[in-house]
Amino acid sequence: MIPFYLFFVSWIVLALVALSGLKYFGIILPFWANIGLSVAASIVVTLIATWFLNRIKVDTSATRSHHFANVEKLFGLLMLFTACAMAFAHGSNDVANAVGPLAAIFDVVNTGTLQQESPIPVWILLLGASGIVLGLMTYGHKVIATVGSGITELTPTKGFAATLSAATTVVLASGSGLPISTTHTLVGAILGVGLARGIGALNLNVIRMIFLSWIVTLPAGAILAVLLYHLLKAILPI
Repeated sequence: MIPFYLFFVSWIVLALVALSGLKYFGIILPFWANIGLSVAASIVVTLIATWFLNRIKVDTSATRSHHFANVEKLFGLLMLFTACAMAFAHGSNDVANAVGPLAAIFDVVNTGTLQQESPIPVWILLLGASGIVLGLMTYGHKVIATVGSGITELTPTKGFAATLSAATTVVLASGSGLPISTTHTLVGAILGVGLARGIGALNLNVIRMIFLSWIVTLPAGAILAVLLYHLLKAILPI
């Protein structure tokens, strides 16, 4: 079944790129041409990945302590693809959330009017992407530790299920223009993986703190924005 999983992961990402992303490079194709292109590219990716999977040596002695040890090893490689899909989904969603207000303000400054849609300069996208990478390099390890091991015990198969479902959800939301939270979606997917093994597989203390932070950050962000607005209004002639 692993080649089918590989194909599905590749097709989800490549189909969105073909349907929504090629037009930004000046390539406009009919709907079915985009679907056919994404299917063909996914088949190529699947064949290449399957070749690498076949080169993984099966350790028969490892199955004595863990019956699915070799399966987990295969899914460890498979998770590289779902991690790439998750990174793609993260960029397609969270960069837009971060630079959306900046792009609108930049357009107002240049045109003097607030338009329904406006072109986004490349430097704004690069600024948002650089900010996400910088945050991941500095403080991201704390979130990685919480999501990766704090909520529930993850193995390659469980991690594959969580990242694939989260990446699929975020990519489809991005294609529909829904500004959802990538982190919230991934946490929900990991909760689902943990609940599949029963409530006892979840660290309820960590989950409680996560939900509490979600409740606190919404009013905190709103209150801080109001205070900063009035502060800038008092200082600047606006």
